[in-house]
Amino acid sequence: MTSLPVEIYSVATVREIDRAAIEDEAIPGYALMSRAGAAAVSEARRRFPDAKRWQVICGAGNNAGDGYVVARLAASEGIIVSVVALVDPAALHGDAATAYGDFAADGGVVAAWSGQLDPDADLLVDGLLGSGLQRDVEGEFALAVSAINAHAGKVMALDIPTGLHADSGEVMGFAVRADLTVTFIGLKAGLFLGDGQDCSGEIAFADLGIPANCRHSSRAEFRRIDDHQLQRTLAPRRRTAHKGDFGHVLIIGGGAGMPGAVRLCGEAALRTGAGRVSIATDPGHAAMIVATRPELMSHAVSDTTELQTLLDRADVIAVGPGLGRSRWAGELIAVLGADERPCVWDADALNWLAESASRSEQRIITPHPGEAATLLASTAADVQSDRRAALNHLQERYAGVVVLKGAGTLVSSANGAPWLCTSGNPGMASPGMGDVLTGIIAALLGQGLAAEDAAAVGVEVHARAGDRAAGSAERGLLASDLLPELRSIINL
Repeated sequence: MTSLPVEIYSVATVREIDRAAIEDEAIPGYALMSRAGAAAVSEARRRFPDAKRWQVICGAGNNAGDGYVVARLAASEGIIVSVVALVDPAALHGDAATAYGDFAADGGVVAAWSGQLDPDADLLVDGLLGSGLQRDVEGEFALAVSAINAHAGKVMALDIPTGLHADSGEVMGFAVRADLTVTFIGLKAGLFLGDGQDCSGEIAFADLGIPANCRHSSRAEFRRIDDHQLQRTLAPRRRTAHKGDFGHVLIIGGGAGMPGAVRLCGEAALRTGAGRVSIATDPGHAAMIVATRPELMSHAVSDTTELQTLLDRADVIAVGPGLGRSRWAGELIAVLGADERPCVWDADALNWLAESASRSEQRIITPHPGEAATLLASTAADVQSDRRAALNHLQERYAGVVVLKGAGTLVSSANGAPWLCTSGNPGMASPGMGDVLTGIIAALLGQGLAAEDAAAVGVEVHARAGDRAAGSAERGLLASDLLPELRSIINL
């Protein structure tokens, strides 16, 4: 078992890697299947050490073959194992038939699916249907999926949960909701997109010992943002550094009655290491912001003349948190249209941007699906149905760097596959989280990171802060809970 790799592939690419291993490297397919089964058993015993009674549910193809290997190896380790088959093992071919034969030769017994699962099983193993699924799960397979989901035991899926489209993450009628998915050869995009994260549970990866040269020509669909990316961009500071080295961030927002968003954004920027942070806000808020966080330089801005004075001192601009849709907000946005400083646009700034559809290579935009729909004159459902396409359309229309927020946040890339964040948790679906992210990204821009790095690293730092703040209690997480966690994450 290895840590999750950076590259996330399409099913077709994973199949090509598998083919290269078998045909070019002369690794027998059954050897790979046996390694997959062994990896799954090892991971299940690590993850569910108290599970002593397993039931493996086998269907068709190599996914069933993986299931028979798991059953044989688990039984050899003293686990009580039963197997239920929805497809007659005699109908299996190739490596799957060999896997069943070895299981039977060791005394394994297979029961035909009767609509019931072992109620006493501690662990169910999903070996029904694999990554090649292209049509909805129906009939007895749908009933089996429903039975798995209704069972009290834990669930481990082999390679990908049955019913989950391995490229899009779409649920194909019915899908297994696993506690653990052990995936093989390459990470599949569907594990991280759409409903993938709800269905997959914890994801473990086994490369099955396939040589690296089998992957050299493989094009990734996405790239995970990992520790290496953070370490590369967040190097230790020089001992002689001073605040002027780390950028002056100007945050524009906080229209009448909405001071909280800029306050969160400003402190997030400071906690992420910005040298100085100024806030341009409604005159009624400036004193309150300074009173609650004196390190922020809060300025009452009534008109564009006052804003221009602040712009002249800034290195990076963040606009949108709590901005609103008033005439005051529109006048401030108009001043920014021709500004060439690195900038982050979020929240209400994106609604203003949708009206002009201007392009800027200096700009990072950070829409959630609803805002992305406004920017594309589409619907949130359309955005969510194909997040990769939505990301591409946003980048084409608005240029710069695009952060498409949501479960599995995506970041556009000018060089290589888009970035995908695999950290974060549903507790982060709460007010103010986007404002914190905007401050983090703006601070990283101010410290000299390129726009793409600032966006990708900012997204990952934000998500990890959310995970640390949540711990084991996601519900009730506040955006301000992330702020104390930022320092330890950016000082790796």
